[in-house]
Amino acid sequence: MNMTTADYMRLAFEEARLGIGVSSPNPTVGAILVRDGRVVGRGHHVYQDRKHAEIVALEQAGGEANGATLYITFEPCCHTGRTGPCTRALIDAGVVRVIAAMQDPNPLVSGKGIAELRAAGVEASVDESFTRTAEKLNEEFAHFMRTGRPLVTLKAALTLDGKIAAPEDNSGWITSAQARLHVQELRHRSDAIATGIGTLLADDCLLTDRTARPRSRPLLRIVMDSHLRIPLHSRMVETCHNDVLVVTTSLAPADRKTALEARGVRVIACDHPNGRTDFRKLSDWLAKERYLSMMIEGGSKLNWSALESGVVDKIFFYYAPKILGGMTSLPVAGGTGRLRRSDAIRFRDVQLHQITPAEFAVEAWHDKG
Repeated sequence: MNMTTADYMRLAFEEARLGIGVSSPNPTVGAILVRDGRVVGRGHHVYQDRKHAEIVALEQAGGEANGATLYITFEPCCHTGRTGPCTRALIDAGVVRVIAAMQDPNPLVSGKGIAELRAAGVEASVDESFTRTAEKLNEEFAHFMRTGRPLVTLKAALTLDGKIAAPEDNSGWITSAQARLHVQELRHRSDAIATGIGTLLADDCLLTDRTARPRSRPLLRIVMDSHLRIPLHSRMVETCHNDVLVVTTSLAPADRKTALEARGVRVIACDHPNGRTDFRKLSDWLAKERYLSMMIEGGSKLNWSALESGVVDKIFFYYAPKILGGMTSLPVAGGTGRLRRSDAIRFRDVQLHQITPAEFAVEAWHDKG
């Protein structure tokens, strides 16, 4: 059967998805080398192994890379970082054609890789028919490169009337086991996950990535805790292995900070003028540490605080076919809210995801324009 560009690019995306969770803080990239209608090399990037996807594919292909076409989900790099430029390796190997799914948003590359290949006589291009898929695969990296900030996703499970908790008994789950498994996929893609001290005190949550798949670094578990009320015997503290961050204020008790740090918990102060923790300052800290993404799984007050701060870039809301009603059931976002409909926080690019026959999720981007 004759394979088309679309067929080979599909293989490249399949290869790239093997790198989800193990490529951050680098992009998730897959490469397929084809010569005379045969796949002679394939590879995906794993951060700890250093080698980029195209280098892995070149090594697998050996001498058969000479005269081959490279199908890749991301523009080859042309600068020296942790590794040398992939463009030079492709040129030296004799690759004659390169088809990339998207241009690298990193300003160090951003079209320069394709230009360098062309200057060396390689037929190189970005096939824009695959760009949307490639952008979705690397939305965290692309957002970080374009804004300098981690991509922040607010996740919630709620009833059809927008409630996340009942006023009395809150045992059990709002959504199904299938929906909760889907959440784990979001956690696996994320570099960090944040909750509020109220949620931790109520649920003694762990906030772990339970996919059991490898990661380039542990999921950073974050607790927003203005007064350092987090119990030293909480499950999160007791399971800390350099993967727990507590965000507090400069007025928090020094002895509590010392006790947490003695247990391996990192504590930072991010003061907001209202005396609480500041999501914007946390975002700045994460950016400096090269965390590309953060997911927020909090309660009603924390959700509103995150939305009101403007730090939320997108939402992922899971809806269950239930209604709680009443005035005391907690809404997904509490706080003071917006007092006029014209001031509502707006979203764009809304997507619906069918989770089960009875459940769906809404994914949408914050319209910051």
